[in-house]
Amino acid sequence: MISALNRLVDLVEEGLTADFDVKEVARTLGTTEYHLRRMFSSLAGMPLSEYVRRRRMTVAAADVVRSEQDLLSVAVRYGYGSTEAFGRAFRAVHGAGPGEVRRAGGPLRTQSQLRFRLTVEGSERIDTRIVEHPEFRLVGHAVRVPLVHQGINPHIRQHITALPAEEHLRLKALGDTEPAGLLAVSDDLDPDRAEGSELTYLHGVAVSPDTPVPGGLEIIKVPAGRWVVIRTAGPHPQTLQKTWATTAAEWFPSNPWRLRPGPEIVAVLDHADDFSTATSELWLPVEPA
Repeated sequence: MISALNRLVDLVEEGLTADFDVKEVARTLGTTEYHLRRMFSSLAGMPLSEYVRRRRMTVAAADVVRSEQDLLSVAVRYGYGSTEAFGRAFRAVHGAGPGEVRRAGGPLRTQSQLRFRLTVEGSERIDTRIVEHPEFRLVGHAVRVPLVHQGINPHIRQHITALPAEEHLRLKALGDTEPAGLLAVSDDLDPDRAEGSELTYLHGVAVSPDTPVPGGLEIIKVPAGRWVVIRTAGPHPQTLQKTWATTAAEWFPSNPWRLRPGPEIVAVLDHADDFSTATSELWLPVEPA
């Protein structure tokens, strides 16, 4: 996976002045677009689309400053049909428009070319198991919320606290299959995991396909497949977020599995009264790499 990501970076450089087809690149690298985007964003700390835009505008800035071509010609070279569209993308990266930069030589904000490396320094043991799970359903109360990378997501917290206490008990009694207990489910995630992008969050439980589901509950159908189950314990949700980053940086590059589309599920096995600490299982859908 590390070599695939570095080859991806090389292909980005080769395609800065052309349309970048991530799906085709993933196919040539022997993986999927979904897995490639997720691994890139997890390890690079930014979506692949954002990296491509930053690199494109970094290189375009050199043409803006040193080229005698008019700005429309520069814009067209980097895939923009007008100076206005090019100017918006340029300003979003550099904080100034191309005309201003051409006159003053700056300011410029450079995005360096990334290089991925696997290191064992400070590596942590990751407690995992691979589960072959038959078809099941996730049922509960769902809401669309923005993605928050660090700390507690206030939109999710508001959604959960708005439910009456007896509803949590009703849901918990309904669950009849793994993952057990009340679950935090993230579905329809943006493949790039961009901060602020929307996802579907469901507070609910896992049930078998033939389990009767009361009215008023949303249902997410989950097909049969394999899952990697990662156990975490410590401050919540920081430990969970850190474990997901470690899994991307160390576990996936070292194991013959890759992510497949599907919901990400957190099962809280035990927790402090104030939820400051928790023991959890993170369920990620996987397939052979």
